[in-house]
Amino acid sequence: MHYELATMTLPFGTAGTAAQNVQAFCTAPEAKGELLACWFTDIGPLNQMIVLRGFASLADLQAERDRTQNSASPFGNGEIFQTLEQHSYQGFPWMKPVRPSAESGVTGPVYEIRTYGIKPGGVQPTIDLWEQYVPPREKLSPCVIAMVALDGPLRFTNIWAYPSLDARSKARADAVAQGIWPPKGGPAHLTTNMVSTIALPTAVSPLK
Repeated sequence: MHYELATMTLPFGTAGTAAQNVQAFCTAPEAKGELLACWFTDIGPLNQMIVLRGFASLADLQAERDRTQNSASPFGNGEIFQTLEQHSYQGFPWMKPVRPSAESGVTGPVYEIRTYGIKPGGVQPTIDLWEQYVPPREKLSPCVIAMVALDGPLRFTNIWAYPSLDARSKARADAVAQGIWPPKGGPAHLTTNMVSTIALPTAVSPLK
């Protein structure tokens, strides 16, 4: 599966309207792909709406990127957002495709979006290590997706769902105590360019 993470920086008080516009834009008859999540940041860079879309092929992702970039009002919010960034990804090949909460049973409402820089030659070792270590880690909290960027700096993004911030802290501490996370040897393939954001689902988000 291929994915896009789009991030809009919004003025105060516009999140509700912007989310409705995102839903309309992503479900229009001419739209490619599927709206999977629409979050608003709570910890990290603030006043940002993060939109996750899924695509069955790279061609569909590119077609939707073209539609968005050629639109007079991308995501229906051209007159609202202050900045817009779009980044393309490919899911780790062994991971199940992201599905809405109603289908997958995966719920937050606290979602952590983490992006790590990868050293040259580190992509495949990272994919292999995560394939080994994610199953025991998921017994503590579900990994929504791990995916490698197709544009920009070499990096990958992983998204985790938690019922609360306290649950996040406990799951991470337990994983370290049990020796199941981080993957042994994994940090050797990563750079120190690491970013974490906590975001909550908007009313239109299929991932709740």
